[in-house]
This record gives sequence, C-alpha cells and structure tokens, in this order.
Amino acid sequence: MADPEGERTGAPRSGRGGLRRFVDDFKTFIKRGNVMELAVGVIIGTAFGRIVSSLVGDIVMPPLGLMLAKLDFRQLKVVLKEARGGEAAVTVNYGVFLSTILDFLVVSLVIFLLVQIVQHLHRRPPAPTPDARECPYCTELISKRATRCPRCTSELSEAQVPSRLSSGR
Repeated sequence: MADPEGERTGAPRSGRGGLRRFVDDFKTFIKRGNVMELAVGVIIGTAFGRIVSSLVGDIVMPPLGLMLAKLDFRQLKVVLKEARGGEAAVTVNYGVFLSTILDFLVVSLVIFLLVQIVQHLHRRPPAPTPDARECPYCTELISKRATRCPRCTSELSEAQVPSRLSSGR
C-alpha cells in the first residue's frame, strides 16, 4: 500500500530512514511517564509475588500438611513411569499445582483486601443536591445559580445559567 504522506501502514520499514524513525518512535515511547510507572509496577508485583509464594509455601502449607497427617503438598504426585537406570521417573506433580492454586488464591485475597482498603479510604464525592449541576468545563458540581465555577473559575454564559424563574421548582 502506498504511503504518500509518511503515515504508518504497518508494513516493515526498510533503509536507514526507517531505522531512524523506529529509534525516534522508541524514544518517544520510553519518555512517556506511564511506561516507567508500568515498569515499577511490574517490578513491585514480582517482588510481591515472591513474598506471597513464601507465605504460602513456608507458612500456610506446612501447618495445613501437618493437620492432614503430615502431608507435604509439594510431594504429591502420580508416577506414570518408574525411574529405570539413568532415566528419570515420569510424574504428574499435582501437589505443586495445588500449591500454585493456593498461591493464586492468597494473592487474589490480598489484592482484594488492598483494593477494599483503598476504596474505603478514598473520599467519595457528595451526592448531588437538587440545586446542583455540573460545570460544562470541568464537570465540578456547582450551584444552579452560579455564574462562575469555583474550581476552574470559568464564567458561565447566560445560556448556561438557568433563569431564576425556571429554577424555582
């Protein structure tokens, strides 16, 4: 497909100009703040995952195994083929799978609790009163009789301000 205005068509770039444009696009991508925030989030998430895995594997599972007749979940397996000579045994390690499911459930529970705490701490906006409307510029709740928004200080035109006669309902 022809690209007369230099717009991207999804086709592979060739030549030196294409490489330069690719590098420029990559620099623009990296300079965005949300890319760095995403990278920090992934790193923190990975560390958090290790903490939760340790919590499950080292703290939760041993007492659970003890309660279930000294059972170590990680050792649960079905042997499909016994080890012979230099060959290793072929096994289905369902105990490791159960431990991984428990890891997932604990991570999900912790994330759920964190979201609940953040939502609880987050200030909820007040319910709109019959005398309130949204500013057309910043969507802040303001009085229907206001001629200027207290948040963005925009002046509201006569068309945007209801007449006092019609607001007397």
